[in-house]
Amino acid sequence: MYERKIPKNLDCGMGMTMEIIGGKWKPCLILNIHNGAKRPSELQRLNPIASRRVLTVQLKELEEHGIINRIVYPVLPPKVEYFLTDLGKSLLPMILLMDEWGAQYLSKPQELPELKKVVQI
Repeated sequence: MYERKIPKNLDCGMGMTMEIIGGKWKPCLILNIHNGAKRPSELQRLNPIASRRVLTVQLKELEEHGIINRIVYPVLPPKVEYFLTDLGKSLLPMILLMDEWGAQYLSKPQELPELKKVVQI
């Protein structure tokens, strides 16, 4: 079992928010599920750079925090779907705002200092 060297800071709002959605793919997964992708294969297709294992781990963490529900249908082969809970839906204004903010910079990455290095190479 992994033991953290630095304890999590959950005594402020930002710390709690980052605990729940702070993961490379968590905001994308929440947005994808909101936009209609429910099956693991759909989520993998929408996030092809992410490994299946990482997506599975982050989906499990979102489920543990009560952001999504996982439903396993009793068919062969097994069918799994994910849905946002009411708590997950309450995150949507923030997630949609993050998506909108990021979309503004897709056409002008030179304005972000860290991306200048990537663009100039």
